[in-house]
Amino acid sequence: MKIEIEKVKRKQLDLSEVEPASHFPNLVEMEKSGECTFTAPVSAQVSAVWEYDHVRATGKVESSARLTCSRCLVEYEIPISSEFTIFYTESKGEELDDEVELSDEELISASYAGDEIDLDPELAEQVMLEIPYKPLCSESCRGLCPQCGADLNAGECGCNRGGINLKMAALKKIKIEK
Repeated sequence: MKIEIEKVKRKQLDLSEVEPASHFPNLVEMEKSGECTFTAPVSAQVSAVWEYDHVRATGKVESSARLTCSRCLVEYEIPISSEFTIFYTESKGEELDDEVELSDEELISASYAGDEIDLDPELAEQVMLEIPYKPLCSESCRGLCPQCGADLNAGECGCNRGGINLKMAALKKIKIEK
């Protein structure tokens, strides 16, 4: 999806696009690394308007992904939906110092060069931000039994998991006087 600068200077542009996840290199890398599998195309709607000396792009991106729970290893699917606003300013070719404190507005801004803005990297980033770092099928997921590997969400396995952790066994001998 591209925003043509001359067109957006004249009037607001409303764009929409539906692309497979394979269209976005960062999402392909996520799938290759095994983080998730995208089960629906990436759908994006963006409204772009020229304001003073920058372009304000506001939009929404949607998709869905299949993840593996990090506790019980069950696959589950989540919907992905993210609303965003990005301010694009023309790149002046200036370099930044190594350490720069950014304002809130600078955190949601990007630069462009040339006659058009390619939105694909930002759309992929919005999708990536919605994928949980440690996926859980539910907040109450009990995971797997460390002894027999049974899924504890399906019920108790009968293993005695109340044993003493040998790493902490020495603490049991400590006497605290009052």
